[in-house]
Amino acid sequence: MATFLYRLGRGAFRRRRWVTLVWVAVLAVVGLGALNASEASDDSSGMPGIESQKAFDLINERFPGAEADGASARIVFVAPDGQKITAAPNRAAVDALVTSVSDGPQVADVVSPFDAGAVSEDGSTAYATVTYKVKDDDVSRASKDDLLDAVGEARRTGLTVEAGGGAVASEPSSGVGEILGLVVAAVVLLLTFGSLAAAGLPLITAVVGVGVSIAAIMALGSALGLSSNNVELAMMIGIAIGIDYALFVVSRYREERAHGHAPEEATGRAVGTAGSAVVFAGLTVFIALAGLSVVGVPELTKMGLTAAGTVVVGVLVALTLVPSLLGFWPNAVLSRRGAKGAEGSRRAGRIRGLVRRSRGSEAHAGSTSGVTVVGGAAAVAHAHDIHEGGRTGAWSARWGRFVVRRPVLVLVASVAFLGALAVPAMDLRLGMPGDEAKPTTTTERRAYDALAEGFGPGFNGPLTIVVDARHADDAEGAVAAVGKRIAGTDGVVSVTPPRFNEAKDAAVLRATPATAPTSERTKDLVETIRHQRPATESATGATFEVTGTTALNIDVADKMMSALIPYLVIVVGLAFLLLMLVFRSVLVPLKAALGFLLSVLASFGALVTVFQNGHGASLLGVEQTGPIMSTMPIFLVGIVFGLAMDYQVFLVSRMREAYLHGERPAQAVVSGFRHSGRVVVAAGIIMMAVFAGFMTGGETLVKMVGFGLAIAVLFDAFVVRMAFVPAVLALLGKAAWWLPRPLARLLPRVDVEGEALARQPAAPPTAEDGARDTVRV
Repeated sequence: MATFLYRLGRGAFRRRRWVTLVWVAVLAVVGLGALNASEASDDSSGMPGIESQKAFDLINERFPGAEADGASARIVFVAPDGQKITAAPNRAAVDALVTSVSDGPQVADVVSPFDAGAVSEDGSTAYATVTYKVKDDDVSRASKDDLLDAVGEARRTGLTVEAGGGAVASEPSSGVGEILGLVVAAVVLLLTFGSLAAAGLPLITAVVGVGVSIAAIMALGSALGLSSNNVELAMMIGIAIGIDYALFVVSRYREERAHGHAPEEATGRAVGTAGSAVVFAGLTVFIALAGLSVVGVPELTKMGLTAAGTVVVGVLVALTLVPSLLGFWPNAVLSRRGAKGAEGSRRAGRIRGLVRRSRGSEAHAGSTSGVTVVGGAAAVAHAHDIHEGGRTGAWSARWGRFVVRRPVLVLVASVAFLGALAVPAMDLRLGMPGDEAKPTTTTERRAYDALAEGFGPGFNGPLTIVVDARHADDAEGAVAAVGKRIAGTDGVVSVTPPRFNEAKDAAVLRATPATAPTSERTKDLVETIRHQRPATESATGATFEVTGTTALNIDVADKMMSALIPYLVIVVGLAFLLLMLVFRSVLVPLKAALGFLLSVLASFGALVTVFQNGHGASLLGVEQTGPIMSTMPIFLVGIVFGLAMDYQVFLVSRMREAYLHGERPAQAVVSGFRHSGRVVVAAGIIMMAVFAGFMTGGETLVKMVGFGLAIAVLFDAFVVRMAFVPAVLALLGKAAWWLPRPLARLLPRVDVEGEALARQPAAPPTAEDGARDTVRV
């Protein structure tokens, strides 16, 4: 592996113009495809295998032309204090709005509250229902504006008028997401490398990789049924891994240059070593994201596969475009930072002078040793250790020595810290927060609150009961009996009269719970009604299914929880085999998996603490707490597991490399930190910034995703990989690298550490290398 990537890196460096042109051409082609592609439908409502979806399908089958998930809106009217909505002036204002909205584009029907009996008992609140000819995603901007304009006009009469429902859902504020991530990444890269070119190169290649991926998704969106969620996830993942992978390669290139290698040779060795880590880190991310397809949710499958494709593009960019750009600026990416004052400047100049002179001797004498430096180049390596390692590697080496000296203390502290944070995860409740989780500045939230106050907390989450009476002797009597049984269930406030289809063999009823849609009591009520089904069927000859938004959210949450363990087994199992292949060890992959589980459980605990229990929620602008988004656990596990393995592969591969080169196990841990600690820290900060940027948006669900991913990276990169992992390795000693002989013979050697490169002599520098090394002083 290392030898192949070494040749690939040198080839990309040598043919840099062609490689760069190929990437520019690819970006242009997919960009044109995206511009000419038709807009995707953005339909992500399918959820096979759950009762709610089956009920939706039954409605669509028995009630043709009336989509079960068609668009609708509610216009809520609240009379001024002390007045009734039925008073003549108020009633006239309501009727005027209903008439106005009825003529709007895409509107199928508007039901006045006075015709439907949709007035609260105290007469203060009423609502009109608007149904559309299209689904929520297909309601045009003109239709939304027409309704909201009518609402604004009605407010001038003195009524409080708000609109809710999927048809008028407002777009959440986008925040500064990707922009914040890129700005923080630029600052971190500049502080890490001390060079504008070195900081800019990972940003450029990440933008190219993300551009290719996003354009490809948009070009294929209509054909494959992809949604905007696919684009957002791919962008988030693409920026994070694109910067990180380029960061790994550029950092190793600078290290190889400092040890006396010519630019082309340094590029080849950087791709052969750091590039190998990138390949296997990318594979773990790919496995984690592609593994989302085992959950059985089409939208998650599409999101996982498109994000996995983005990872593949990111790896290819790191292995080809990064070395080609290094060919254009081989010296510009080297650090100009020195010690303060004139002495620091002279020291930096002497180091570059040593590099330059060693190149000249290599160009004339060639490389005759398996050690890849000649004459004064050995002094270069020593000088680099003083200049570069003393400044930027000192803190990471000191931390590594601290962990090696006190592994038990560090291990216990890290496990206790993450364990304490994980405790609230035991109370994890899954659901899908709706309008109640939106800011009070939105009309949807105010409409939700007005309906809950006027009609009861369960009014915003009615249960839709679909009765199938094909096999009943008296269909209408059977449907009436079903309605009566459900109405008599504890926790049900009311049941609407049935609405039959034309064949009179199916009907739809609506049951209003006494509790809010996200309440645990509402979930218990749904289970109770479903448990009554066998007895109801035997008594009436008709069966029924429960659906509606509330029941759908409950079913999705149950499906996600039941899929979480199989998903973990598959993803962690495949990654374990992959890491065992990379590190040729049994205990290192096991330790990696256990550390990951600790960080994920702590992340779940933090999510529950903030978004479910409300501690610190106001600091993030979260006004209403509730259940955790049902897809969040699997979503977080899949993304963070893959990304966490980036740090695992890059950090531990350097430790194994030092061990294979003769260092003692404890010293190898310190060496790994000295070479990779600051890079892993920089990568972790960048990834956290990318994810945290999404917390600046206005939507609670977006804040939840950004917070969950950012906090998980924080725990995994800075607690697990920087404390738990080295402490375990220090305690295990040589046993950490133990592999049973049968497995050792069975597993192929992939040489991630670049052992083959260390044994082979460096290729002699070219005349171009010699010329390039004299460019800068």
